[in-house]
Amino acid sequence: MHRPWRRTTILSSVAALATAFIALAPAAQAETPTSAVDVSTTTVVPGQTFTVTQTIHNDRDFTVTFAKGAIYGNPTAITDVVDVVSCTNTTAVGCFQAGSSYRAAFGDLEAGGTKTTVWTLKVKDTAAPGQFTLQHQFVGDNYAFDILDGPVMTIADPATQADVKVGLAATGHGGLNARIDYTVTVTNNGPAAASGIRVVATYASGLSYASGTGCARAGSTRNVNCDVASLAPGASATAKFSVNGGLLALGSYTTTAVRTASSPADPNGANDSASKTCSALTGLIVTC
Repeated sequence: MHRPWRRTTILSSVAALATAFIALAPAAQAETPTSAVDVSTTTVVPGQTFTVTQTIHNDRDFTVTFAKGAIYGNPTAITDVVDVVSCTNTTAVGCFQAGSSYRAAFGDLEAGGTKTTVWTLKVKDTAAPGQFTLQHQFVGDNYAFDILDGPVMTIADPATQADVKVGLAATGHGGLNARIDYTVTVTNNGPAAASGIRVVATYASGLSYASGTGCARAGSTRNVNCDVASLAPGASATAKFSVNGGLLALGSYTTTAVRTASSPADPNGANDSASKTCSALTGLIVTC
């Protein structure tokens, strides 16, 4: 006797097994790009130094001779916007200008090979505010790969920037309840006025929050929020907080303060944080 339900059941089972097999199959791995870049910041101002890390990869089955990493700007030539300070991991040829591009020489690169350089670039003092796309490429004497688009770079008007600098000082106090007093100093290097400034300090485990002036503990965490409403160019403000270590405090304790917010944009991330390490030899002796 013909039983159509049996055929339907078998077909359904086969379909289910196929679906399960597809689900278990490993996902296809993304191909390694022939050139990739990572920038330290996408907003810069004239006179500022920043870095671009570029990695090239030879996905051909032959050696690319005199392999180079190239960077461009579009629509503005990168050679009109920045100067090269240095590039790392290159041959004696180093980095050089080639037409409207900069290139870092690596020498011959075998099939499957990878090379990385860190460009240190300085925005020209004459660079006009605006935007350009950072483009990059792996190019050799016997083969050139596609030019790829990287991030959009913004050259900001310095007058609309406020460089906020963070400092951190500490004083230790020994005793039955060892204490460390921290002072957070926020300075506006300008050129514009700064507002909405927040610095988050994180103290080490083993310490407990005691009090603050201009700073407040964030819930039950080890983070302390220190806020400054506004700062004129060249002005500074301080905020303070204290932590306890107790009589049994022992070892080193590192606290770090980091700017997490301010307006307008901060063009210099290098001075946005500060750390301080204190040491306790039992709670009776605390030095910072």
